[in-house]
Amino acid sequence: MSLFLIVALPFIGALVPGLMIQAGRRACALATLSVTALAFIGLMTHVPAVLRGEVVQARVEWLPALGLDANFFLDGLGLLFAGLILGIGLLIIIYARYYLSREDPMGQFYAYLLLFQGAMVGIVLSDNILLLLVFWELTSLSSFLLIGYWKHLPEGRQGARMALAVTGGGGLAMIAGMLILGEIAGSYDLTVILQNREAIQSSELYMPALILILLGAFTKSAQFPFHFWLPHAMAAPTPVSAYLHSATMVKAGLFLMARMWPVLAGTDAWFYIVATTGLVTMVIAAVIALFKDDLKALLAFSTVSHLGLITMLLGLGTGMGAVAAVFHIINHATFKAALFMTAGIIDHETHTRDIKRLGGLRKLMPATFVIATITALSMAGIPLLNGFLSKEMMLYEASHTPWAGSYWVVPVLATVGALFSAAYSFRYIWHVFFGPVRKDYPSKPHDPGFGMLASPAFLSVLVVLIGIMPSLAEPLVRLTAAAVIGGELPEFHLQLWHGVNAALVMSIIAVVGGVILLALHRPLDRAWIAAPRPEAKIIFDAVVEGAASGSRWLTDRLHDGALTRYAAIFTVTVLALAVHAYLTGGISRPTRAMMPPGVVPTIGWAMLLIAAGCLVAFHRRRLVALVLMAIVGLVVSVGFVYLSAPDLALTQISVEVVTIILLLLALNFLPKTTPSESSVARRVRDGGIAVVAGLGAGALIYALLVRDFAFPTISEYHLANSYKGGGGTNVVNVILVDFRGFDTFGEIIVLGIAALVIYALTEALLSSPVRARLLAWTDESPDAGDAHPMMMVVVTRVMLPVVLMVGVYILLRGHNDPGGGFIAGLIVAIAVVMQYMASGFAWAEARQRYPYHGAIGAGVLIAGLTGIGAWFAGEPFLTSAYGYIHLPPIEEFEWATAMGFDLGVFLTVVGAVLLSLQSFSRIARRSGDRVSAHPMDIDPSREEC
Repeated sequence: MSLFLIVALPFIGALVPGLMIQAGRRACALATLSVTALAFIGLMTHVPAVLRGEVVQARVEWLPALGLDANFFLDGLGLLFAGLILGIGLLIIIYARYYLSREDPMGQFYAYLLLFQGAMVGIVLSDNILLLLVFWELTSLSSFLLIGYWKHLPEGRQGARMALAVTGGGGLAMIAGMLILGEIAGSYDLTVILQNREAIQSSELYMPALILILLGAFTKSAQFPFHFWLPHAMAAPTPVSAYLHSATMVKAGLFLMARMWPVLAGTDAWFYIVATTGLVTMVIAAVIALFKDDLKALLAFSTVSHLGLITMLLGLGTGMGAVAAVFHIINHATFKAALFMTAGIIDHETHTRDIKRLGGLRKLMPATFVIATITALSMAGIPLLNGFLSKEMMLYEASHTPWAGSYWVVPVLATVGALFSAAYSFRYIWHVFFGPVRKDYPSKPHDPGFGMLASPAFLSVLVVLIGIMPSLAEPLVRLTAAAVIGGELPEFHLQLWHGVNAALVMSIIAVVGGVILLALHRPLDRAWIAAPRPEAKIIFDAVVEGAASGSRWLTDRLHDGALTRYAAIFTVTVLALAVHAYLTGGISRPTRAMMPPGVVPTIGWAMLLIAAGCLVAFHRRRLVALVLMAIVGLVVSVGFVYLSAPDLALTQISVEVVTIILLLLALNFLPKTTPSESSVARRVRDGGIAVVAGLGAGALIYALLVRDFAFPTISEYHLANSYKGGGGTNVVNVILVDFRGFDTFGEIIVLGIAALVIYALTEALLSSPVRARLLAWTDESPDAGDAHPMMMVVVTRVMLPVVLMVGVYILLRGHNDPGGGFIAGLIVAIAVVMQYMASGFAWAEARQRYPYHGAIGAGVLIAGLTGIGAWFAGEPFLTSAYGYIHLPPIEEFEWATAMGFDLGVFLTVVGAVLLSLQSFSRIARRSGDRVSAHPMDIDPSREEC
């Protein structure tokens, strides 16, 4: 099975539970189980190849220019983690079927679970770090949904937010680190990066990349000081805790450290950051776990502690440290997932997780007792169970590891962590299952059915088998460790007895000390409760509140709704950057002579200056300002004609006509004058900024015009490739529909959305109290008495077919001569707008045969389908094709697919303009304007006296 399909199956399968829940809970669970089982079977088909030392790859170029490719690869490390994700996922699906109550939406739960599963499989199989980052963030989002699955619980919602905030923040740091790493290696493919150890570690960017990547790994794996989010995530249903927080999500950080081990490990920085963080996390979390009364909280902090243990082993930077880390990852996944499930069983049957309300369950829940005891003893590191083997390997590595020149720090702290780990494991067994049977259980305890026991029982069998026969796990450990180390493995054998050594002594101390702590738990618990200590949740809430308050303060100061302030800040910032660039960048001497200004350009320039100056002086008189804006636009259009840019001139003049008409209609609903709201000082300030910005822009344009470019310009490329690449001699149109067709496609979508927003705002406006104010404003002056003059009606009727023909002509000629879909759409829109203005909206609306919403949709759809058509020719989206057709007796003519795209642009422009017009007209009709049903204000049916 392809690696693509293995990754895609959970995402595709996430649609299944929502459909199958209609057939019942059993059918829903079986369907979900089938999806994961199919992905697991597909993964197993690659096991023989991986065992032979091969690396299975699947590669597809996605965005090669950005280095983002959909590349996946499967080696020993990926096989282990993908196997854990899918294998334990199967057990969790079975367990959740019987754990969730009938009130819980099971289809939703399984959909979220499969989304998370797919994201995790994507992480461990990704061969591109950018793709890995996408899946990394998907795990944060999907775990947010799972942790907050019980939306009615405040602690569930808060735990989900906390997990998302911490892991999401770490993910942002990791993105920066990964980008730096990719730049150092010259590639974003992991298989390439892992071959560049020397280049990466010798780079001056090694430390920033290391710290940023480790921030992502530490937050995801709940390492100190980011450990606090994991216990609060225990508000999720137990299947989520067993899956996300013991076997998968929290191990994503461990996977990342293991994956990057060949290129990042082996330096002092790696050792002191990673090993120290892991050691501190291991000890602190183990101490906290001993005094937690909530079963899941105890297991949550124990998970943090064991994650710290694995982190410490990876941080040692030695081959045997990596081997021990891999082995403990396997062991921890088996006993911790089973322990979480037994905690869920106890909660499910007794209706409490409070250890102080439990006890005596050994006789009432014997099957659960056996499973919990086996797995808890494995967590404590008791012989003949798998946890003992990897714990011994950890203690042995710690026994001869120096820290800052001392050979005592690491062994002592590792022993303390193991001691407290034994203590809380013994407490889980003794305080929950031993002691007298109580009479005040919230619900009468009993073992559940086989459905809930099957998954933890299976895992407990693995715990015993690996503990007794470690050779069963040795091939997988060797395979995975080889992928982590990226080189030759150290000599080792997994076996029960390694002789009397320092690790055995440290292990005996830990077990005996754990028993003593259990015996002294009651007085120690009282001392723990009385002792002052920082509370992570309080600190987190204070930080969040402080950040929110600071953000509100800054937002209120900067984002206060004053457009002039935004414009001033933006303009001053741009000016400051421009001055800095000018002072530090240097500028060459001019290479072109100035051309003498002619009379016509001088007159146009003077008109432009006068109109712009008058616009500033009279801007509060809205109608005058609109007229002056039209003059500015007209002069700019003439300037385009003078500079031999007919396409731009046609576009500019068409846009000016349409916008002036629409703005005139809009001004009908506004007061004639704008109130003066700025002080003289502010106007002087804004005027100064505007003058400086204008002079700066003019100076930049002048500097460009009097100098030659030292490198080929993009315009030269377009001129050289317009015809042979796009099949058109009109370079502007070829750029719009081919070279930058995707930009144009986005622009027409935005244009359509803008028209739809105007329509939606109109709806809201007409149903709000503002309607009365509109009526008041439109009644400020009397009507002219001749709303639809006869001369205008006659002229527009005569011009309409002519203008429509001109519009079609402009549309068809646009690929080789000035024109195109945008200009043609504006011309046709103007013709139709004039019909509305001349004969009245009611008359014109009764005769139009298509909805404007539909014209926008059809335009975008046609443009999109034209772009998709290129895919069938094996070309990128919106690549044009052209050819020549001969139709007797017509001469041979060119036919380009760009015409279809231009047609889409044409329809979108027409629909957007007319929908905006329709919106303004509806406001006019609702606000009291007289709207005739007949042209020229004459009712033909009326008899004159």
